[in-house]
Amino acid sequence: MDRPDHVTEPGTRRRRRARGPLAATLAGLLGVVVLGAATFAARVPPPPPAASLILYPPTAAPSTSPPPCTTEGGWPCEWAPRFHAAAELVARSPGTLGLMLVDRATGARFTAGATGERIWTGSTIKLALTVYALDAARTGSQPLTPDGRGDLAAMLHTSDDAAASRTWQRYGATAMLATFRDTYGMAGLTMSGANGDWGALTATPGDLAALMSYALDHTHPDDRAWIVAAMRDVGDVQHWGMWSAGPGSGVKNGWLENPYGGASHWCVSTVGFTGDGERYVIAAMYQMSEGRDSLDLGARTLSDLAAVLFAHPTPAPVAPRPT
Repeated sequence: MDRPDHVTEPGTRRRRRARGPLAATLAGLLGVVVLGAATFAARVPPPPPAASLILYPPTAAPSTSPPPCTTEGGWPCEWAPRFHAAAELVARSPGTLGLMLVDRATGARFTAGATGERIWTGSTIKLALTVYALDAARTGSQPLTPDGRGDLAAMLHTSDDAAASRTWQRYGATAMLATFRDTYGMAGLTMSGANGDWGALTATPGDLAALMSYALDHTHPDDRAWIVAAMRDVGDVQHWGMWSAGPGSGVKNGWLENPYGGASHWCVSTVGFTGDGERYVIAAMYQMSEGRDSLDLGARTLSDLAAVLFAHPTPAPVAPRPT
């Protein structure tokens, strides 16, 4: 029995084939789309490596610290206004005033005023007498008795004149001066009085600074420690001058009323140290003018000098009193 072409048997699927121009066109378009997508994806460049994203190296942040600088003579910048204030004070003080400051760590020095003029040393020479006696005991040339040690302590603590006179005679009086000049560096030290006494000596601020430096640099460590402790623990009669440089300062002051230029004038001087390790040495000497002089004026002037050099307020809080 013949069957029509469009009839299929149960359970069979009829296979159809795309025929004609429409089927061909659709197939071509699909091929183009797929090909185009593949082509577009191939043209996207890969991401660059991370390092290539940094075009320029980073730069450091600008510094906010001021550039380092020094004043003339090798002193750090903070000293410049202090030196200016000290020089102004010296310039407006009537009479003859000289100042020397030494940095023992660097050797730098600052001077102001009449540093080349010799002025009466007064009791500052008692420091030289003390150093001489201690050195003599160390070398064995002359033992230091308990009484002698007591005189040294009295000279430094209350500036005892009687103790100084005994020490002066005990160690040969003017025979010590050669050692003061040649060993302690007091090249300008001069016996300017007719009586040949310890109170008749003149020197420059540089001579006193050299003496203080010798005591700190060249005496036996035990003697150095004793001197430093004694100069830090002076009686209130010496609480002026280098004392005003601040805590930890040590001082030996001198003061006297003497004839000068045909009239009597007050003369004051101070020598000492301050700073860590006694780094700074200062010496100042002041011969005041006739009619414009007093212990109070001189002591306050030297105290203010020490205060401005070490950035303390002025007028310095001192109360000089005569002995």
